[in-house]
Amino acid sequence: MMDYLQRAKFFRTKKRLGQNFLIDSDVISDIIDYANITKEDVVVEIGPGVGFVTEQLVKYAKKVIAIELDEEAIKELEKLECDNLEIIHNDILKTDLSSLCDGQVKIVANIPYYITSPIIAHLLGEIDDLENKNRAKIVDIILMVQEEVARRIVATEKSASKQYGLLTILSRFWADCSIVRLVGRRSFYPAPKVNSALVSLKVRKEPLIHLSDYSYFRKIVKAAFSQRRKTLKNCLVSSGFDKETVAKVISKLGLDENIRGEKLSIEDFGKLSESMKEG
Repeated sequence: MMDYLQRAKFFRTKKRLGQNFLIDSDVISDIIDYANITKEDVVVEIGPGVGFVTEQLVKYAKKVIAIELDEEAIKELEKLECDNLEIIHNDILKTDLSSLCDGQVKIVANIPYYITSPIIAHLLGEIDDLENKNRAKIVDIILMVQEEVARRIVATEKSASKQYGLLTILSRFWADCSIVRLVGRRSFYPAPKVNSALVSLKVRKEPLIHLSDYSYFRKIVKAAFSQRRKTLKNCLVSSGFDKETVAKVISKLGLDENIRGEKLSIEDFGKLSESMKEG
C-alpha cells in the first residue's frame, strides 16, 4: 500500500488533481478476482488514472484497453510499456466500444459518481434501446462507485425510498446487479468524504421483462419518478397521461390510489405500462 500511496502523492502534487486514487492492494486484487479475469479476456478499463489497477490487469488478461481522458495520467500509463496494453485518449461517453476489438469484453471501471448514470446508459443502453451495440459487446462490468450510488443501482421497491429510482431500473433492466464488497475511504488517496463499493453488473441477453412497447414503458417510469413527493397517480397525470385512464388502471391492478412510484417493482411498472397502453 505504501508504494501506491507514495506514487499517488507524487502524481497528485505534480498535478494537483481532484482525483482519488485507489491505493489498497487488497481491493485491487479483489477487483481482479470478482471480474474473474483469464488469459482469454479482453478488459476495457474506464478511467484507469495512473494505472494501479491497470498494471495488475495486464498480468491476467489477454489484452487491456485503457480509456482515459486526462493527458497527464496517460503519460503515467505509457510508462507501463506492456505488449497487451492499448491506451485510448478519449471520453468514455464518446467511445464506441463495439469498434474497439473483436469478440466480447469485460469492463472494469472506477468512475466519478456524478457521471454514473450516463456511463451505465452508455454501456447498457437505455431501457428502450433493444439493439445497443455496446451492450452486445459486454459480458460483465465491475464498477467502483460511491456506496450511496451502489445502493441505488441494486435497490428494489422494498429499499429505502430514496434509493430506488431511475438509476435502479436503468441498471437492472439489462443486468443482474449486486454489491460485491464495500470499500472504505482509506483505500483511496486522498481519502474521499464517503465510502465506496464495488458493484457487479452481469449483462443479460434479454431485458428483465418483455413488453409490447419499451419506449412507452420508459415514459411511464420517468413520469412516476418525476416528483418524488407526489403519488404515482399525480405524477402520471402531471406528466400528461389521461387522468381517467390512470385512475382506472391503478384500480384495475389493485394498487392503492395513493401509492408512490418507488413502491412498484419493475414487473409492476411493466403491468402498469401495458395496461395504460391498452387504455
